[in-house]
Amino acid sequence: MGKDIKLTASDKFQLGAYRADPAGAPKGAIVVIQEIFGVNHHIRSVCDRLAAEGYVAVAPSIFDRIEPNFQSGYSPDEVANARKFVANPDFPAMLRDTEAAIDSVQSVGPVGIVGFCLGGSIAYAAATKLSGLKAAVGYYGGAIVRFADDKPKVPTELHFGEKDAGIPLSDVEAIKAKRPEVEIYIYPGAQHGFHCDERASYDKKSADIAWPRTLEFFRKHLR
Repeated sequence: MGKDIKLTASDKFQLGAYRADPAGAPKGAIVVIQEIFGVNHHIRSVCDRLAAEGYVAVAPSIFDRIEPNFQSGYSPDEVANARKFVANPDFPAMLRDTEAAIDSVQSVGPVGIVGFCLGGSIAYAAATKLSGLKAAVGYYGGAIVRFADDKPKVPTELHFGEKDAGIPLSDVEAIKAKRPEVEIYIYPGAQHGFHCDERASYDKKSADIAWPRTLEFFRKHLR
């Protein structure tokens, strides 16, 4: 359904991306921000699912500045290797690349953003710092608590797992306290990565609630 494309950021850096288009006239567009595992099979499948819902979906390869075309699976060794990308993340550069993706689909209609893991944090940061968005959704973004003093400029929805080993519920409560206008959901028993059906931490029950919530949020705000 999708294809590999190139994007150009504001500093002229060229990065790869995956874009999936719907069969008919698009309702709008959604930028999909990866986990630490690159624009891999799972992230491409998220784009394909969004295209099936009627949206143009584009996932920028935000690690291309470090290691072009990086993609990873979810074995323990692959997880350990992928962590190198977030030892000292360059959030301004990743936001530039996210902005390139937003700009690439502006002509389609209203634009939303959804991100997972690292991408959840970037989706939140994009909602506070970038222009061109109408709605933002973040899944288990560990850095969101650090950004929570910044107010999103668009309606924002966040999803967290109750049993996320990397995001204590105290962090989620801190975000709630600082950002009462943000919709926040906690999924009982769910771990980090609960949405990804290729990870050992996949929680179908939680994912089957969170994903329809996400789609409904975009239906409501991407008009």
